[in-house]
This record gives sequence, structure tokens and C-alpha cells, in this order.
Amino acid sequence: MAPRITRSILTLAAAALAAGCSQLPLKDIGPDEHRTRAQSDRAAVQQEVPPLGAQLTLEEAIARALKFNLDRRARQMEEALALQQWDAAGYDALPKLVAAAGYSARDRDRISRSVDSVTGAPSLANPSISQSREHTLVSLDMSWSLLDFGLAYYNQQQAADRVLAAAERRRKATHLLVQDVRVAYWRAASAQRLRGEVQQAIALANEALVDARRAEEEKLRAPLDSLRYQRQLTENMRLLESIESELATARFELAALINVPVVHQVQYSTDPGAGSLDLLSTSAEAMEEQALAQNADLREHAYQRRIAATEARKVLVRQFPSLTLNLGARYDTDRYLVEKNWAEAGVQTSFNFFNLLALPAQQRAAEAGIALADQRRLAAHVAVVTQVHVAREQLSAARRQLERANTLWVLDEKIMQQMMRREQAQAGSKLERVAAQTTMIISLLRRYQALAQVHAATSRLQATLGVDPLPDSSDDLTLDQLRGHVSTRLLGS
Repeated sequence: MAPRITRSILTLAAAALAAGCSQLPLKDIGPDEHRTRAQSDRAAVQQEVPPLGAQLTLEEAIARALKFNLDRRARQMEEALALQQWDAAGYDALPKLVAAAGYSARDRDRISRSVDSVTGAPSLANPSISQSREHTLVSLDMSWSLLDFGLAYYNQQQAADRVLAAAERRRKATHLLVQDVRVAYWRAASAQRLRGEVQQAIALANEALVDARRAEEEKLRAPLDSLRYQRQLTENMRLLESIESELATARFELAALINVPVVHQVQYSTDPGAGSLDLLSTSAEAMEEQALAQNADLREHAYQRRIAATEARKVLVRQFPSLTLNLGARYDTDRYLVEKNWAEAGVQTSFNFFNLLALPAQQRAAEAGIALADQRRLAAHVAVVTQVHVAREQLSAARRQLERANTLWVLDEKIMQQMMRREQAQAGSKLERVAAQTTMIISLLRRYQALAQVHAATSRLQATLGVDPLPDSSDDLTLDQLRGHVSTRLLGS
């Protein structure tokens, strides 16, 4: 039997060595599989997303982003994963209940001789067999380590703090998402508002340019005047085309943020009164207190500090001796045993003395982690206080710029009307009308840009203050309910 067992062992060893040294072949994804995946991803992206109506308001755009934006969904899943890890960490504190079964076989009997304990001479009795050649051992053991229990308790504390830190990161991502949506919305609204006027002005400039070239060919004007006239028209056309190109991508950016098809056409509400929440009525000192209590970055740093402090306590807990309680049941089919089943209980303690050598370095590392967390929190504290005042000043300046932009737009529109009347009375040229219309369009564009800056500054200030657009639980809210929360919490309407 021994040669057969030897051959079997050598065969298994050779097979294991060949399997370990072999390399799996490259397996690329075929074109059909890529197309199938793309189609399934396209369906998953738009799953449970209601279609847009004929008109899109700012509060609905923000509500759709909060409910259907894919990046925000990923942040929510990160928080859910941290919650599941916290839930799983709680089971590490339970005792271990292990069931095991093993089969053993040998080619020769286990034969032993005895020696007299007094004389040391060999015993006169014949050698004895103490174990069956083949037998099965079945066991059920429960063990509980106090050291593992203590470490599991601290691990669960850290997992709980990571859940709370993930929630703060989700809050921060939500604030940035709202800010991006507000800016993209007003860029898209200004593109929609200006598209017709830009195209009309470009067409008028083209007509004037054709007339100017004809006049140059017929030598109805001085060559230098004609060239200057054409250059001014071309410069105006360049400005208009750059405006059209700049705003052309705005609706695609907004579509990506609110998760709607980019080819979908929708009318945007261009009411500049949307988002008239007066944040500057609150004093700077009150804003500082609110920001220091609710800012997402500061709150996350506080949880990171608690995680570092718990890690320092774990370093000390690991130095305690390990005390393990064991309780188990055994069953053995060995025919030489008188009692084939029995129970065992025991207490075991152990201590690794080399842990004492690593203790000072581990303590220094843990203290350095705490100091780093404290320093990051203090730096974030100063940054948040600075952000409060910077955001207040940016909002105030943006509002002033919006007032100036509104005034300039009204004046340029009146100037354009006067130029149109002069042209109709043949007292002015098309160049003057094109120039006036281009100036009016640029003023209108700057007006919408200033409005977008007001919304961006408002979002930055609200994010610094930790103003959440949603209540704590928002997964079950409908789109209409989300729109209502956004309207009252963020836009003040």
C-alpha cells in the first residue's frame, strides 16, 4: 500500500505544481458583448427616470439632479456599503462555533512499545496497537477570546464613524451638485434666450457684409472706409459666433447632471427672480457659528479624529494577554477507543512578549494619526471661517454685478431701438445697427452670466453653512416633494 500512496502523493504534487505555474489565456470582450453591455447600460441609466415636460424650471432641475444623478447615486451606495460593513463588524464580537470533520488513513498500524518508568528497561509486554489504520474524527467547538471581543468592539466603533463620515461626504457632493446644476441651468437658459437674436444678428451682418463688398467692387465708397466697414462687421460676426459656440454645450452639461437624454429639447424658465433667498440678512458671526456646526468638511474631520483615537485605544488593547474559553464535543470512530464520544472544556491564556517591543512604535504611530487628524480639523476650521466671509463677499459682489448688468442691458436695448429707427429713416447704416445689436446681445449674455454667478455664490455660501437641500431621509420622496423642498430650502420661493 505504501508505494501506491507515495505515487498518489507525487502525482498530486506534480498536478498542483503544473496548475500553479500555468497561465490563464487572455480573454478579451468581443464586439457583440460590448454592444450588448452598452445597450443594457443605456437602459439602466434611464431606468425609472420620468420624461421631461415641455418646460423645465430651476427647482425641478435641482430636484431631478438630486434624485437621478448617477454620481450622487454612487455616493449613496458608498454610504450604504459603509453601513453594511458596520453591520457586519458587529458579528466579530460573537463566539466562534466551528464544526469540523476529518478522515485519516495510514498504511501501517500505529504500534508502540513501553518502557518501565522505574528501571528504564524495556517492558516485557508485546508491542501494542493504539490507533486504527482508518478513522474519522468529528468535532464541534465553541471558543470565545476576550481579546478578539475587545478588538471587535473598537472595530465596530470605527465602522460606525466611517458610516457617519460617508454621510458627510455625500452631503458635500450634494452641495457641489446643486451648485453645478444652478450654473448649468442659467447657461442653458441664456443660450435658449439668445439663440434667436444671435442668429438674426449674424444674418443681418452677412447682408451688410455682402452690401459692403458690392459697394467696394462698384467703388461707391473710398477703399479704406469700405475695408474698415467690412472689418467691423466681421469682428461683430466673430463675437456673435463665439457667443453661440460658448453656449452651445450648456444644455448637454445640464442634461448629464439631471440624467436626461441629451437630444431632448425643452424650454427653460428664464425668470430671474428664481432663487431670491436673502442670505446676507444674517450676520457674519451667526454664519460662522452655523458653518462651524454644520459644515460637511468639518463634521467629516471630527469623525476621522474619532477613528484615529479609537485606533490608539486598539493599540493598547492588543497588548493584553489573550484569554480564550473553549467548549467542544468530539466523536471518533477509532475502534481502539473505549469512549468514542466525549466533551472538552478549557481555558487558555497567551501573551506575545515581542508585542512589547513594537508597542512604543505603534503608540507613536497612533499619536501621530491623532495629531494629523487634529491638524486637518484645525486647518479645515480656519478654511471654513474664511470661506464664510469670502462667500458672503462674492455673493454681495455678484448681486452688484447683476444690477449693473441689468442696467447696461436696458440701456443697450434702448440704443438698439434708436439705431433701428435711424436705419428706417435712412439716417444710419446697417453697420451701426449690427454693432448696436451685438452690444445688446453681449449685455444680455453678461446679464445671464451675472445671474449664474449669483446662483453659484449663493450655492457656495449655502454649502459652507451646511444648508442641506433635502431632509435627512429623501429616498422615498417623490419628484414633486423634492421640488417643494428645493424651492423652500434653497431658493426661498
